[in-house]
Amino acid sequence: MSVSDPIANMLTIIRNAQKVRKDTVDIPASKLIEKILAIFKQDGYIEDYRLLKDNKQGVLKVYLKYENKKPMISGIKRVSRSGLRVYAGISEIPRVLNGLGSAVISTSKGVVNDKEARKIKIGGEVLCYIW
Repeated sequence: MSVSDPIANMLTIIRNAQKVRKDTVDIPASKLIEKILAIFKQDGYIEDYRLLKDNKQGVLKVYLKYENKKPMISGIKRVSRSGLRVYAGISEIPRVLNGLGSAVISTSKGVVNDKEARKIKIGGEVLCYIW
């Protein structure tokens, strides 16, 4: 089955898996989703992820992170979607929970979090928020 918004699908899979306290979850692979998961790992929201090859597009196995039986991700939200794209210039890059969360931004330099986008002084499409 074809998914019209794979990023929203990934976020929903992770959100639902953490509600039922799963240790791992499988997500259909793509390069964009792999870059977003790399940001989640860098910021400490997930333990790790692995690309499992199959005869089709592949599967990303995501190892979720918990601290004292509480999920590290307390909220996750898709911002820009296929029906309504949301772009932010360098002066409009959002701060999630006053800097406690992260915004994932797709820029011309690649997919980065909001702190990195401010450091390299570049804006782009705001993909999602995580806190």
